[in-house]
Amino acid sequence: MALKTFRPLTPAQRYKALPSFEEITKSKPEKSLVVTLKKSGGRNNRGRMTMRHIGGGHKQKYRLIDFKRRKFGVVAEVIGIEYDPNRTARIALIEYTDGVKSYILAPNGLTVGMKVSSGENAAPEVGNALPLKNIPLGSAIHNIELIPGKGGQIARSAGQQGILSNREAGYALVKMPSGEIRKINEQAYATMGQVGNIEHMNVSAGKAGRTRWLGKRSHVRGMVMNPVDHPMGGGQGKSKGGGGRHHPMSPWGQLAKGFKTRRKHKASSNFIVQRRNAKK
Repeated sequence: MALKTFRPLTPAQRYKALPSFEEITKSKPEKSLVVTLKKSGGRNNRGRMTMRHIGGGHKQKYRLIDFKRRKFGVVAEVIGIEYDPNRTARIALIEYTDGVKSYILAPNGLTVGMKVSSGENAAPEVGNALPLKNIPLGSAIHNIELIPGKGGQIARSAGQQGILSNREAGYALVKMPSGEIRKINEQAYATMGQVGNIEHMNVSAGKAGRTRWLGKRSHVRGMVMNPVDHPMGGGQGKSKGGGGRHHPMSPWGQLAKGFKTRRKHKASSNFIVQRRNAKK
């Protein structure tokens, strides 16, 4: 995927870099795989704002993605690559030999006409879903299950991938996109390849309005607020909060830097072999 740049005829176009969408082959979604998506505006069921910086944005309909890939042994053909407004990755519409259609995440290199399948006997090729015990070591994988049968949870956004580094005692050691090395049951499924749209990280909106179209409202720094609104607010001129030095924190007093928020006795900690921020 390439990015389009523009002549700087306006301030917004000077730094704008948008996807070219050259890989898109199908413009309208499959009606049977689309459901209505209701926006919350950051409000809960009582109408109280519980998430800030959410609101507005273009109307979207949700595409039902098959993260489980449990149609074993049935070959499917890729009949279209589509844009999905709900995620950074592109999605692929596939049709199985029995006529059933579904959406999957489109890995890098997947094109219309290619065949994909899932199951223990599937070949370790791009777009195929296999259990971790059958995937060659060193392979790039995405849509990785943490619990067998639950569906892929890891490496689902544009350009993400995990690396299967080793297997031992019924577990596979997977290097996560964050750099963390984690043990996952080798019966869990993952899809071969790297998630497509790898240039997404270089996209530049160019103007605030394009960000508002995505449903994101402006984020005001706590340092420029008043003391009544934020612990870091106030002070004469531009200060680091409250007129004196103040540790960065949330509006509710949660420290933002250096303070570990992960629970000390979390059960899944036993599966982490190496932390993402481990000292080398």
